[in-house]
Amino acid sequence: MMTEIRISGYGGQGIIRCGYIIGKATSLYDNKYATLTQSFGPEARGSACSAQVLVSEDKILYPYVTLPHILVAMSQEAYTKFSPNLDLNGILIIDDDLVTLQEARGNIKTYAIPSTRLAEEMGAKIVANIVMLGFFTAITGVITPEAAKKAVSDSVPQRLVDLNLRAFEKGFKFGQEVKEVSKVEKV
Repeated sequence: MMTEIRISGYGGQGIIRCGYIIGKATSLYDNKYATLTQSFGPEARGSACSAQVLVSEDKILYPYVTLPHILVAMSQEAYTKFSPNLDLNGILIIDDDLVTLQEARGNIKTYAIPSTRLAEEMGAKIVANIVMLGFFTAITGVITPEAAKKAVSDSVPQRLVDLNLRAFEKGFKFGQEVKEVSKVEKV
């Protein structure tokens, strides 16, 4: 089975790096296949951007996302632009300080984390994408936490590895707590 993922936000949030890390974790450390394509506006920062990642147990023959199963939205513009294309049984993950939900569609499961605020509390807004990556990992199970941590360590400057791993753990722990609450509410 193939999982189609779109990570979206605006330039400067580390959206492409987040997609890159998911693909790296998948292909190097979880022994699956992955592809990454990216899209961004002409401006270096502030314009819409997205990373599309395909993850599969089998070889991937077509490297583009057609109907995402998972959408990560870290800006209102990204949510507005990409949420109409999310599979009706998909998963929507948002930074709830930056995204206001509109009407619900289908059976989409929505999970929210204040990833930017949590990163700011750590003193480094720049790791909001890694907080989101930890949350994504806990919520979806698409990549293992061990693979994600290895990929994070290999993908950021050496002097920032510790900060990024702490950011990942913060997001992962938040995701585990959200999943636990979701289980209790369903019972």
